[in-house]
Amino acid sequence: MAKLTRILQALADPTRRRITALLRVRDELCVCEIVDALRLPQYQVSRHLRTLRSAGVVTGSRQGRWMHYRLNPRLAHADRGIVAAVCERADAEPAVRADALRLQACLRPRDGCAPRILRCANRRSRA
Repeated sequence: MAKLTRILQALADPTRRRITALLRVRDELCVCEIVDALRLPQYQVSRHLRTLRSAGVVTGSRQGRWMHYRLNPRLAHADRGIVAAVCERADAEPAVRADALRLQACLRPRDGCAPRILRCANRRSRA
């Protein structure tokens, strides 16, 4: 019961629902891609990802300097159903639809553009 409570508390926050919905759109995302899609500061996105990770909803892996997150593939079947149901409901929210569109625009290949992980590095150096 404690695991269920942690998952529901993690998904109770609108920003964390938006992040989870984005991770359903794409298997794995870099923190900088989530920041671009949500238009929130990196520290705020990282804080929400930490909460989702501690609840077991997402997993993270470091690739060089960059952290990449995905929905936890080891989540119990019943818990995956809860996450899916919450995300399906969140998909009806205008903010979540706008996030998905911004994410697709961010990930769209561009002429001469570096691979996805390098785009993050290039954008950071311009900031």
